Amino acid sequence: MFGKRIKIFIIISTMLLLLFALRLAQLQLVSHPFYLKGIAELKLQEGVSRQLNTIRGKILDRKGRILATEEPQFQLHINYNLCSVLDERVRRAILLTAYNKSTPAAVKNAVAKQRQQLDDKLEILRKIIDKCTYFGQEREDIEQEINNINNIIWNLRTFLAWRRNDPDPKIVEKYNRRFSDVPLSVAIREFEKKFPDENQQLLEIEKIKNIPEMNKGRWLLELKTDADVFDAQVEFIDIEGIDILPKSNRVYPYASVAAQTIGWVGRPQEKDKKFLADDKLSSYLSNEVCGREDGVEYVCETILRGRRGEEVYDIDRQLVSRTETEFGEDVSITLDIELQKKIQDHLADCGLNPNCTAPTAVVVLDVNTGDILAMVSTPTYDLNRVRYDYGTLAADSNEPLRNRAINKGYPPGSVVKPIILTAGLQSGKITPQEIIHCPAQKAPKGWPSCWIFNQYRSGHDYKWQNYARNAVRGSCNIYFSRLADRIDTSVLQLWLYKFGYGHKIPLVPQLSTSTISTGRLSEENRNFRQVDGTIASSITSAKISRFDQVPPLYKAERRYFGIGQGNLRATPLQVVNAIAAIARGGIYKPPRLIMDGTKKIPNSSTQNSQSVHLGISPQILNVVLDGMSAVVNEDGGTAYSQFVRSGLTLQGVKVYGKTGSTQDPSHAWFGGFATDDTGRKLAIAVLVEGAQHGSADAAPLARDIIQFCVQAGYLGKTQNTSF
Repeated sequence: MFGKRIKIFIIISTMLLLLFALRLAQLQLVSHPFYLKGIAELKLQEGVSRQLNTIRGKILDRKGRILATEEPQFQLHINYNLCSVLDERVRRAILLTAYNKSTPAAVKNAVAKQRQQLDDKLEILRKIIDKCTYFGQEREDIEQEINNINNIIWNLRTFLAWRRNDPDPKIVEKYNRRFSDVPLSVAIREFEKKFPDENQQLLEIEKIKNIPEMNKGRWLLELKTDADVFDAQVEFIDIEGIDILPKSNRVYPYASVAAQTIGWVGRPQEKDKKFLADDKLSSYLSNEVCGREDGVEYVCETILRGRRGEEVYDIDRQLVSRTETEFGEDVSITLDIELQKKIQDHLADCGLNPNCTAPTAVVVLDVNTGDILAMVSTPTYDLNRVRYDYGTLAADSNEPLRNRAINKGYPPGSVVKPIILTAGLQSGKITPQEIIHCPAQKAPKGWPSCWIFNQYRSGHDYKWQNYARNAVRGSCNIYFSRLADRIDTSVLQLWLYKFGYGHKIPLVPQLSTSTISTGRLSEENRNFRQVDGTIASSITSAKISRFDQVPPLYKAERRYFGIGQGNLRATPLQVVNAIAAIARGGIYKPPRLIMDGTKKIPNSSTQNSQSVHLGISPQILNVVLDGMSAVVNEDGGTAYSQFVRSGLTLQGVKVYGKTGSTQDPSHAWFGGFATDDTGRKLAIAVLVEGAQHGSADAAPLARDIIQFCVQAGYLGKTQNTSF
């Protein structure tokens, strides 16, 4: 009987062992990958990730000069565990915890010991604050910054205390079970409702310790010089909780030169945070900066920004994955920053420019390439200080933040007359030799009078035969108002549109979708802030991308369009690009501001493919050019007195131009181009707000700027590139 029981026991034990062996084999051979994967996921969920900073790309001018770059800047950081002792809420919470954790007999000593530790730490903090004043900071400002740090972390601890104490399910459901979406005010309100006693609130918050935000250093002050960095290292070397850390700082070596074109960086606004938000390594962190509208910093944000790297660690602090940092790419622009500076300094010199305080815009364009060599808008501002001065700049009635060269429309005045003449000749409404008389008398009601009658009670009939080239030479309002009135409204508008008036000029090529990698570049097509200008009797808010979208022009207004007045509006860039089309022999193409050199910008061949032959006959172009030459080079030309002794002819440079003056509002213009024997050509537009005469106020500036271009080696016999 006993032997039988032994046999049964052995059989059952063997079966159990066999079962366990089979299960072990299953775990090792079949389910092993499944369980390992599950364990790895659990370890990863409890792990941490560390994001690695990127470096923003540089902005360079056409010759490689640095316009914007990153430079290290050292900052003093303080740990919350040190600065929190200044927070009375923290002190009370620590003392309450010490009181509650001690036995009745030991309470007094425990609280006294804790209070002494707090007082010792507070004394250390006060000495730190004293030392911070050595670096130019006011004590009140330092204490306020510490209070800001304390409030941020206290609110976070309060939020976490609420979350760890069984939040109301209705609140959690309301925000789709995303705790991060619950407003702080809502969480605090419910937390205080659950713990109405203030002491209990303090005790619950004090339980929230060792969260990452409590152990991270927080900015306290900037160390502006190398001496400050050295002194800080000496003063704080033995103080735990104080760190001197480097930070990347955006620097603009040319300060105010080309400020509106370069743009600036600042803290991301709410609308900025939506940009690249779908990529956690490209989306903005609270301590990062982004390009602010407008300028290259904003327009080329996706190229300049780069992408953070990331290291992911599991619960055992083992590296699981690593994403390499992508540094931002450099962006080169077509401006010659030294030429731009020379022009800007000249405009601001009251000894050389009588209109030195007047808002002014200048654009210099290489006719053959379309490159913008200078785009000046005054007044300007210091890019290194704009974040601090923004409120004052935004309130300034002279609008220094606005780029007048592209983002403000002006009546073009007589600089539009070469286009009007082209439209009239090409449409057959006049011949080159046909005379439109300009007698010494006031024009009929509703028609503009000639400017020489308004000033001298004379007319162009007393100077010459008033046909096409002479009408340009003397800028005859009678001739051009009558001519424009002959041209069909749609034909007149079409020629203005073909020359680039009435619609934005693309300064940044459309990024092709093949260059946009997932999570790297946004599909958003950014461009500079520009105005369309107006070539109709009414202004539309609709985007103009085709001629058939242009509103109509009333017949009675054609006469005023003929002299660049009425509702006609254009930007200095539109004016200079139209002049460049004439200088090119009737070929229009968009200008270029962003140079080749980055894989995300199409090359110049793309731009050249956008060139359009306007269909102007060579004979008509010759008439227009003959008139523009006479403006500058013949007696009686409106700019002759300003250029006759310029010396440009001796340097192998010939200038073609057109002056312009407007009323209501009053502005002065010069639009033209200069060329040399080698075929190089530069177009130039000058606009002086509030000035009275294009010949006296704008033409002298254009003359001097052309001379700067000769000195820089872009024209003529002088090849001095010392700029």
